[in-house]
Amino acid sequence: MPLPAGTRIGVYEIQSPLGAGGMGEVYRARDTKLGREVAIKILPAAFTNDPERLARFEREARMLASLNHPHIGAIYGVDDGKGFVVNRSDTVTNVVLFDPFWMSGRTP
Repeated sequence: MPLPAGTRIGVYEIQSPLGAGGMGEVYRARDTKLGREVAIKILPAAFTNDPERLARFEREARMLASLNHPHIGAIYGVDDGKGFVVNRSDTVTNVVLFDPFWMSGRTP
């Protein structure tokens, strides 16, 4: 179930959902402390006690943090708090974040 607009997670205020997949839900949010728009990926609460899922989530964040490309948002950090694990990144506009074709595992 998506988080409603206005939900606060630390300093972040959820604005709208952007997508969801097997590893979490992604939301457009506002960093109320620094006054910037961010994308937040949240690992579902059911997975926050699963060491394997947590490790995969953290590996994903480390891998993304190692990349530098104008169409890939920078990762600011990985947080664990209030039952959520959060990846914070720049919002990337005009880019399809979740393409059903690629998410299906098929190749062209």
